[in-house]
Amino acid sequence: MKPSSDCRHWTRTSTEVGMGTTRKGNFELTRRSVLAGGAGLAAAWLTGCDLSTDPAGSDDRGGTDAPGGKEAPDLAQRVEAGELPPLEERLPDNPLVIEPTSELGVYGGTWASAITGPGDIAWMRNTVGYDGLMRWDQPWDSVIPNIAESFEMDETGTVYTFVLRAGMKWSDGEPFTADDLVFAYEDILSNQEIPSSVPGLKPYLDPAGNPATLEKVDDHTVRFTFAEPKGVFLDELADPEGYHITACPRHYLEQFHPKYNPDVEQLVAQEGLGSWFDLMERKRNPWDSPELPVVFAWQATTPLSSGSRVVATRNPYYWKTDPEGSQLPYIDQVVFNVVEDTEVMMLQAANGDLNFHGRHFNVATNRPVLAQSRETGDYDFYELVVSTMNEMIIMLNLNHKDPALRALFQNKDFRIGLSHAINRDEMIAAVWQQQGEPWQGAPKAGSDYYDEEFGTQYLEYDVALANQHLDQAGLTGRDGSGVRLRPDGQPLLFNVEVALNAVNPTWPAAMELVKAYWAEVGVRINVSSQDRTIWTAQVEANDHDACVWNGAGGLGDELSSGFYYLPFHQKGSRWAMLWSLWYVSNGRDGEEPPEHAKRQLELYDQLQSEVDADQRAELFKEIIAIAKEQFYVIGTAVPAEGYGIVANSFHNVPESMPSADRYATPGPTRPEQYYIADS
Repeated sequence: MKPSSDCRHWTRTSTEVGMGTTRKGNFELTRRSVLAGGAGLAAAWLTGCDLSTDPAGSDDRGGTDAPGGKEAPDLAQRVEAGELPPLEERLPDNPLVIEPTSELGVYGGTWASAITGPGDIAWMRNTVGYDGLMRWDQPWDSVIPNIAESFEMDETGTVYTFVLRAGMKWSDGEPFTADDLVFAYEDILSNQEIPSSVPGLKPYLDPAGNPATLEKVDDHTVRFTFAEPKGVFLDELADPEGYHITACPRHYLEQFHPKYNPDVEQLVAQEGLGSWFDLMERKRNPWDSPELPVVFAWQATTPLSSGSRVVATRNPYYWKTDPEGSQLPYIDQVVFNVVEDTEVMMLQAANGDLNFHGRHFNVATNRPVLAQSRETGDYDFYELVVSTMNEMIIMLNLNHKDPALRALFQNKDFRIGLSHAINRDEMIAAVWQQQGEPWQGAPKAGSDYYDEEFGTQYLEYDVALANQHLDQAGLTGRDGSGVRLRPDGQPLLFNVEVALNAVNPTWPAAMELVKAYWAEVGVRINVSSQDRTIWTAQVEANDHDACVWNGAGGLGDELSSGFYYLPFHQKGSRWAMLWSLWYVSNGRDGEEPPEHAKRQLELYDQLQSEVDADQRAELFKEIIAIAKEQFYVIGTAVPAEGYGIVANSFHNVPESMPSADRYATPGPTRPEQYYIADS
């Protein structure tokens, strides 16, 4: 059912959510299909397409017969041994039926994957843990029910009611009910002493920062009520961080909460921790707490703290089936080996040691080597339609603790001068294998917010023009070696922090070129490459001069990931950490931004309240216009389309999929229906 343009009272029910995209048909991210922030309310409800129900080459799917469907052989053996109840007692009354991408699968096998370490949990979350109340559909043009069996939104955009799946269970067999959501919301996410509650609470805050009230209607129904309209609520529930409220089993976690256990300090002491909220943080981490019951397709049974790998094994109570009633997932287990060196990860990929992966090693510079190894490694490529609008964004810290550097970095002429000093064509040829085009930090072609003038301003490599703008910024004096002098008379020198083992291993090389370009115009920098964990701590403490990251918010995720257009996000707007802190704290902390940034934040608040997608788009266009005028950050190049590798024995992976933080790639392609079998 499609809502009217003004989003009057409407309901969706989830019954079958198969998608028509297959390995034989390319996915295409179009302008209108990914209107970020509005997709969940503006798109029609998608029903499944008729696809093959006969796996290639075999009528035997490797499972065993059971009342109500089939199950994995290892689970059938456990039922036979009396270790598990029968399948019909483990499934909910109304399982979510998943139509396979191409064909019904077979049970078995190990999905070999990799992460760089504790800072890389996003890949585990997106592959194993993308199961919240709502989720994005595979084409990324609609938000659909997931754990929620159905939902209802009132005409004002302030009241949302969700019906859960009766009979659904946690991975330990305990019932999953409304009480779990109430516990998660009131006792975990709303408790600011628990550090990870901050991102988990975000979807439940209205534009004024007021938390929604949560009412338990009955055991399987909950209702959220906002003081102000929250037009983007469903979209935020479908985002990667939307899973928190469905990842807090009350029956297990309440023992670590003083409200339910007066002796919790004894447990704190046993764990050698400082407080109960440190204990709660540890125990509710799905990647490092094997005892934590989950609702994911696989449960991490070998934790991240083991050091060398994370092993996630099949959840016997998983609540999804294929169209023939066979319980998902098909794959037995997922193994994430910890590979800190991305070059080693690339060699593993080329050797065929990773049977499905699309992170860290899959940069343009590695593609020729990986292409040559496809036959020996027994894999092929799949396409990633990247939402990223830039290979590398350079962020000067506009809220620097040093008043002289702060004033200089906030000087637009200084930023323009640095931009004109960069030879982007040479950089693209040398670092990115001639893949991509010069581009600033602006929405890319195909976006509803595309502005060619924004993306191409100040791109020309012109040393004379760069020097002119740097002079206009007040940097007319130089020392004996040609380094420009700050207004206080000191030689201009600052550090640019680069995270190692991050999403793009080419950044150190790219910044070494930038260092040379800027030296030509009298600006001296140090390129400081360090471990991502250290980098994150330094940047989040606002102890950086400048830093680099990739350019999210380019296509389809502009509203949610527009970190470079306005200072609204503590994890993304690293060029103005104090301004964004002021915003997220409702003015209690941080630093009040200048009027142009405050205007953007006011528009962003209006946008989040607006239930009409077209109106949201108009508000964001005004935000983009201000970002264009202010030129907050310096871009380098728009990336070419991305790629990942998939083993020839790894099936039901679409030939093409979006790649965006907000999309939780590859989560919406339903990894639970992937399967492994010889071609």
